[in-house]
Amino acid sequence: MEPKLLLVEDEPGMLEEMHAFLQREGFRVLTAVTGKEALAIARSERPDLVVLDWMLPEKSGIDVCRELRQTSNCGIIMVTARSDESDKIVGLEIGADDYLTKPFSLRELASRLRALLRRLRGPEDRPTFLERDNLIISEAKCQVCKDGREIQLTPTEFKILYTLAARPGMVFSRLQLLKAALADEYMGYERTMDSHIRNLRRKLGDDPANPRYIQTVYGFGYRFGEQS
Repeated sequence: MEPKLLLVEDEPGMLEEMHAFLQREGFRVLTAVTGKEALAIARSERPDLVVLDWMLPEKSGIDVCRELRQTSNCGIIMVTARSDESDKIVGLEIGADDYLTKPFSLRELASRLRALLRRLRGPEDRPTFLERDNLIISEAKCQVCKDGREIQLTPTEFKILYTLAARPGMVFSRLQLLKAALADEYMGYERTMDSHIRNLRRKLGDDPANPRYIQTVYGFGYRFGEQS
C-alpha cells in the first residue's frame, strides 16, 4: 500500500515540484497551503507522513505540529528557511521527528521520508516487546503502554526509548542515541537529544529531578534505570 503523505507548503511552485517528484517516488500525496487546511485534511485523511513548512498563512507550522501531536503519531518533517540550531530544537521539542533547511534536494527529502516511515512502521518480522516495570514497549507495533494506557510517542522518541530500555543500566552517549534513532538522517546536532529526552520524560510522567526511567549520567549521556 502506498504511504499517505501530506505536503503543507504555501509556495505554489515548490508545492507542485514536491508533489510531482514524491508521487513518482511512490507516495500517495495530499496537499495543503494553509495551516488550518492542513489540520482539516490530517483529521479526515490520517496521513502516515507530513512535510510541514514552518511559515504558513492562518496558522504557523509550529502550531500545526503541536496540534497534530495531540492526536496523531504520524511522522513529521519540518521544512524551514531558518538555519539556527535553536529554531530546529524548538521544532523537535514540540513534536517534529526531523527537519530540513531550505534549499534542499528532493532526493534527500524522499530518502528521509522513507527512513522515517521505516521507523514508524517498525520491523515486520520481529514481534519483540519489552516489559519494564509498569511499561510495555512493543517494537513490532511501535507502541508504549504505561499501566495499560497507551502513551503517544513520535517515531524518533520511540526509537530512543526502545534503545535505552533494551539495555537497562547501560549508558548511551547523545551521539549513540541519535544514530540509533535517526540512522542515515543523523546531521550532527547532539544537543537535540536533550529535547527528545525532555519530551519522553514528560510523556512518561518521569520526574526530571529524580527520574525513574530515563536517567542522566552527567558527562556521559543517558541510561534506562535498572530498577524500573
